Amino acid sequence: MNWQMLIEDAANRIEPYIVKTPTFSTKDIIKNQSIELKFEHLQHTGSFKPRGAFNSLLSADVPKAGVVAASGGNHGAAVAYAATKLNLPAHIFVPKIAGKTKIDLIKATGAQLTVVEGAYANALIAAENFEEETGAMQVHAFDSVETTSGQGTLMREWEKQGLKADTILIAVGGGGLIAGAMAWLQGTRKVIAVEPEQSCALHSAMKSNQPVDVTVSGIASNALGAKKAGNICFELAKAQQIKTLLLKDSDIAFAQKLLWNKFRQFVEPAASTALAAVTSGTYIPEKDEKIAILVCGANPPLNPFD
Repeated sequence: MNWQMLIEDAANRIEPYIVKTPTFSTKDIIKNQSIELKFEHLQHTGSFKPRGAFNSLLSADVPKAGVVAASGGNHGAAVAYAATKLNLPAHIFVPKIAGKTKIDLIKATGAQLTVVEGAYANALIAAENFEEETGAMQVHAFDSVETTSGQGTLMREWEKQGLKADTILIAVGGGGLIAGAMAWLQGTRKVIAVEPEQSCALHSAMKSNQPVDVTVSGIASNALGAKKAGNICFELAKAQQIKTLLLKDSDIAFAQKLLWNKFRQFVEPAASTALAAVTSGTYIPEKDEKIAILVCGANPPLNPFD
């Protein structure tokens, strides 16, 4: 599969609808270590997800029944937002653990919303049943070519903005974001997957040599709590021999607070997970190694202004 061509096509397709998010370098995180950051949490709906959502909808002949999506929250908000902008009906299924912030965000788009008990896997079953009953088009959160290509536009954009890093650390749930990065980079830079200890679908897949079901919980589970890694992500990670790191919730929370205290960026725990790999000492850069960290979401479970 020619991933770079697919991502180039996706970039041209979605350009009118997305934000070109800012980047900057800082030495205020680790002494004598410059780190490049990309603030993708400043994207529409507060995460990278609109890239894949818009590409999926603009690539398809959407039926009259519209679109349906299951989500831990951010994907649902992105699909709802994209569908609204394109004048398409949308029905979003989310687990209750998505949290009030993300649920309210989806409601604000005007899309139909169903909140289900349990985790993301339960929302996916409900969405698949709705698809079968109505003929609506399913927009998968991470495991489709269209979603992956859309997410890959982020890394393409970052390189065009002058990315210098040898190594990029990316938080992983089901794997759509890191799959897009791997698909675009094709091994030209080192990509490291970072996951919470209590929600580690890709780590478990790499260990088992196939995607396997995992139990999900913890501080970032409402965004990184996929029960199983996507096949696309797994195959790319296996081919590129991606390293996975596991983080404690306390380290993720520390990095979340650091982003606020140093840079006044209020993000969700999932968005601080990649940074936590560095601030916790779990990942120690080699001498002269240039590293970059993707900050991917700004929708914590509780709205601080409520």
